[in-house]
Amino acid sequence: MKFRVIIPARYASTRFPGKPLADLGGKPMVVRVCERAAQSGAAAVHVATDDERIAQAVRQAGFAAVMTRAGHASGTDRLAEAAKKLRLRDSHIVVNVQGDEPLISPRLIAQVARILEAKKASVSTACHAIHDPATLSSPNVVKVVLDREGHALFFSRSQIPYPREGDGTWYRHAGIYAYRVGFLRRFARLKASPLEKTEALEQLRVLWHGYRIAVTVAKEAIPPGVDTPGDLEAVRKILS
Repeated sequence: MKFRVIIPARYASTRFPGKPLADLGGKPMVVRVCERAAQSGAAAVHVATDDERIAQAVRQAGFAAVMTRAGHASGTDRLAEAAKKLRLRDSHIVVNVQGDEPLISPRLIAQVARILEAKKASVSTACHAIHDPATLSSPNVVKVVLDREGHALFFSRSQIPYPREGDGTWYRHAGIYAYRVGFLRRFARLKASPLEKTEALEQLRVLWHGYRIAVTVAKEAIPPGVDTPGDLEAVRKILS
């Protein structure tokens, strides 16, 4: 199976400006992500950015950068522009790996691509089981509910399903996605949904418009990304 990884990375983060270039063991964080992606078996790894500083850091490390416009509302829109500039065919599979995921598993990247190829879905993503009550109750942790075939029924910041009677099984959603390029182009033209606006979760646009999202369940917890300077320090400790 052939797939490509595109890593959207912008400099002007609201909570952490310049985050892709934050130092992790002598390398910019976005380069660490590129190295993980390259180990997944991807046919190519590209960083889609609107900032020349990020592009320069990526190229100096031996990876490819695609310059995209600055006004994109989401990383998915940036991905669609990059796919167009790379002249990818509709049948090509692209995995969206966030530029702030320096601990992402190369195996997980390949799994997400593989499940999209195997299932009749427009998008694929990943999750893992939640065992910690604090994680389960946090609105910063996105939860996903699956059907019997492993497709997403809904994503929410709330605890779903609600345990009215007895125990249950809960899954934390990880922000990694795979798309066929044909759907990626279609997604960029879809209107935002009311559910998406309420939960501030872009993936709900896919479900609201009637498309399916296949979900691979990782056996082990998926490391969180870097959203704040505090998260960065935690990752530095892990890497050291």
